[in-house]
Amino acid sequence: MELQGIIKKVGEVQTFPSGFQKREMVIVTEEQYPQPISIEFLKDKGDLLNQLHEGDKVKVSINIGGREWTSPQGEVKYFNSITGWKIEKVDSMGGNEPTQASPSTTTSAPAQGSNVFEEDEDDLPF
Repeated sequence: MELQGIIKKVGEVQTFPSGFQKREMVIVTEEQYPQPISIEFLKDKGDLLNQLHEGDKVKVSINIGGREWTSPQGEVKYFNSITGWKIEKVDSMGGNEPTQASPSTTTSAPAQGSNVFEEDEDDLPF
């Protein structure tokens, strides 16, 4: 799965007593209702963030994980984690950014005299 957005924050490396390391980054999605998404980079994957800065537009390959936890009182809770494993800068000037065809190039007017309600056999919806 992939997420794309603008980097809002790049955290420092956190090292735990066991030697385990993680680094967090927050991106803000670019959609009608932008969402700040926190993504963890575990172990040596934290190094992927070294050359990135706030304001960079990126595409992040992620895994989503979930786990169940039972409190000492017996209450069951569920937690999700988003873990990044690959990241690439997206050039807003057309470099790696996916391009979309404009609607005028993908649709055409019906031929004169044809029935617009009649379906073509090879007319795919995508």
